Amino acid sequence: MLLHVPGLFNRDEVLRIRQALEQAEWADGKVTAGYQSAKAKHNLQLAEDHPLAREIGAAIVERLWSNPLFMSAALPRKIFPPLFNCYTGGGSFDYHIDNAVRYVKGSPERVRTDVSTTVFFSDPDDYDGGELEIQDTYGVQRVKLPAGDMVLYPSTSLHKVTPVTRGARLASFFWTQSLVREDSQRALLFEMDNAIQKLTMDVPDHPSLIQLTGTYHNLLRRWVEV
Repeated sequence: MLLHVPGLFNRDEVLRIRQALEQAEWADGKVTAGYQSAKAKHNLQLAEDHPLAREIGAAIVERLWSNPLFMSAALPRKIFPPLFNCYTGGGSFDYHIDNAVRYVKGSPERVRTDVSTTVFFSDPDDYDGGELEIQDTYGVQRVKLPAGDMVLYPSTSLHKVTPVTRGARLASFFWTQSLVREDSQRALLFEMDNAIQKLTMDVPDHPSLIQLTGTYHNLLRRWVEV
């Protein structure tokens, strides 16, 4: 399931974040890539323990836990501390699949990568290229969102970032370990949750809502891993 989540940050917040990122010291992005991915990765990245990465990352995670769309779609158990990258001067990341498990630096914490997320901090008009291309069951999906928006997609997806030939593409990326490992099951639960919410608004006293809500939680109970 590929999902666009708009407005994680507003325009003023995006401006402040982007200004801070533009003044930061960046390192070679290969430092967090696996052996195969490093061959395809050509970008810049903030160090995982950079104070700015920790500050903005904490703000992202705080927003995520209170974002109904993210919560419904990802059903998060753990969220990997957000990382930050910059693509410029022809920078790109060729087709790859994210590592199955990520280790939190300086911690014994491990996160299984079920859901991948990118939060955009550069507007589409600020740069040429830089599309996030994701291969899914409906073909290749090309994603280039307004600053402050984010996209969620299964971490099992083959994906790439096309070369940035003008300007700079600033973004955050991270992974979520879901309570429900299987993407198709998460998608069914997400669709059912959306339908229940719409029915609650349109016909709040309909007796079938109790049955549908019960079915949702019984499916969740069947599939959840805690």
